[in-house]
Amino acid sequence: MSAEQAPVPGGTAEIPFDPKSFVDSLPARPGVYRMLDAHGEILYAGKARNLRSRVGSYFQASNVQPKVQALISKTANMEVTITNSDTEALLLEFNVIKKRRPRFNVVLRDDKCFLYLHF
Repeated sequence: MSAEQAPVPGGTAEIPFDPKSFVDSLPARPGVYRMLDAHGEILYAGKARNLRSRVGSYFQASNVQPKVQALISKTANMEVTITNSDTEALLLEFNVIKKRRPRFNVVLRDDKCFLYLHF
């Protein structure tokens, strides 16, 4: 599995996180995104077939779901890993969630079931 860490602008202690410039810098490629709190802890990990579109959807004014609003209010930075395929992104997301157990990810947290891919 080869993935590349994308050099995209995020937030630091001196520079606040700017969602618009972050989304504008993302490619329209598959990958995994991680939303981080002010301490660098992963709040949420997700995968996307099109990173720019998926990550941008979180910051739309029309997105008023309470869970999303709570997540966005706590997000101080984001990280992105670009992958070669949607399948690779799915596997990477699964591994990140299992290892780091982000508090906003609830679907894949149950360690009693396994994720299967059938080709």
